Amino acid sequence: MELGIGIHGEPGINRTTIESADEITDSLADAVISDLELGEEHEVVAMVNGLGGTPQSELYIVANRLDEILDAHSIGVHDMWVGEYCTSLDMAGCSITLLSIDEELRELLEYPVSTPGLTIK
Repeated sequence: MELGIGIHGEPGINRTTIESADEITDSLADAVISDLELGEEHEVVAMVNGLGGTPQSELYIVANRLDEILDAHSIGVHDMWVGEYCTSLDMAGCSITLLSIDEELRELLEYPVSTPGLTIK
């Protein structure tokens, strides 16, 4: 299994044996939280994106663990998006995205939209 692969299968940053969903989520989240230097003063929108071949139920397992990790770091979660937003054929796996938001971004993210990929009322 590779961690940190690109959307089109570019080499990852680590090759390892297959791990549980929680262990994978821990690795991915720790890398993103550390890189963005997120802490308790931050609020985020979290996205768990399927790459095309991962069942929705498994994406929600990742989202649940991600929520636990963010809570443990006292990082506020404004919203959690789970789905297939950017896929690569039927590639297995998922990606985690964290967007640190402020009042302006919060307002923009709550603006009503209706698109094929996202609906906010």
